[in-house]
Amino acid sequence: MPFKFSLISTHPSGIRRARLHLPHQTVETPVFMPVGTQGTVKAVPQSILEELGPDGAQIILGNTYHLYLRPGHELIASLGGLHKFISWPRALLTDSGGFQVFSLSKLRKLTEEGVRFRSHLDGSSHMFSPEHSMNVQIALGADICMAFDECTEYPADEARAAQSLYYTMLWAARSLKHFRENQHKVPWHGDPNLTNAINDDGSPASQSLFGIVQGGMHMHLRRESAERLVEMDFDGYAIGGLSVGEPRELTREVIAEVIPLLPPDKPRYVMGVGFPDEIVEYARMGVDMMDCVIPTRAARHGLLFTSEGRVNIKNRQFANDPNPLDPNCTCPTCSRYSRAYLRHLAQTTEPLGGTLNSIHNLHFYLTTMANLRAELEN
Repeated sequence: MPFKFSLISTHPSGIRRARLHLPHQTVETPVFMPVGTQGTVKAVPQSILEELGPDGAQIILGNTYHLYLRPGHELIASLGGLHKFISWPRALLTDSGGFQVFSLSKLRKLTEEGVRFRSHLDGSSHMFSPEHSMNVQIALGADICMAFDECTEYPADEARAAQSLYYTMLWAARSLKHFRENQHKVPWHGDPNLTNAINDDGSPASQSLFGIVQGGMHMHLRRESAERLVEMDFDGYAIGGLSVGEPRELTREVIAEVIPLLPPDKPRYVMGVGFPDEIVEYARMGVDMMDCVIPTRAARHGLLFTSEGRVNIKNRQFANDPNPLDPNCTCPTCSRYSRAYLRHLAQTTEPLGGTLNSIHNLHFYLTTMANLRAELEN
């Protein structure tokens, strides 16, 4: 048994309050998951991540493609898995590597077997198949793994989207088969020190595998993908291929089309979204889990999200401003530093500026979701 999903309440509008009992953490949803691509949420120490927002970061992401290339999944497995390697005691989710391979469009070749590509680091040749992606993710030891898929670019005509969906569905079935046959090899399997890793019947809990709905912006392909994945009976379901350049209205339309097709008793995850108002909107549509690099990427460029709206800290108007970035925020950045200092760090490109900005943005995202959960409980 991979995990237990407890649906606490569902509002008539679609938003729901649930709980994911994962081996390393019980995750309260709806939840935002910070992205830790290469074993780190950029510029923010793990100890601080645990303290941000009312609950801290409950679950973060790791990137299968990047960790496979550096330092290598076999090395990480030999050191006890990704949790121990990065000193992160809470839940982890790894993506399949499909999106990164998608971004290497000029360096890849697709076949039914998988994707052959050249490393962006040194040009070396590699092959990612569904089975290989599962082996890497099992070795990394994340609580939740993702089926190997092909992310469809935008725009993509119906023929191209259908071809991409063909690969994704073929690979989904192979991912699931290989995962179920090998998931007992996870580095922490049966660890008695993981209290969450024991099922109600006393058996050791294991990793979970989510299928990914693709199909571009063609609704009949999205429906086909969702229905076929549900038949395969994954542990949870993600909606991929969004935030790839399409208008927000299309993003919303795809989510609205797919959500009713997914089982109500399993978690729903929209990948790669979004701005603060977007994650609230999608949660209200019935999405349980979301992730995005925006909080840290925007922070490194001086874009900050506050209770009073967006702030570009590089603006000259903040040069002499002694006030905290957000007067309504309790994060370490707002509790200690002024807007003038944050602008100074941005102007001088000091690394601390990116760290303090990222701490604030992540706190804002995590607090936004915590407030939404509290609203549902009240």
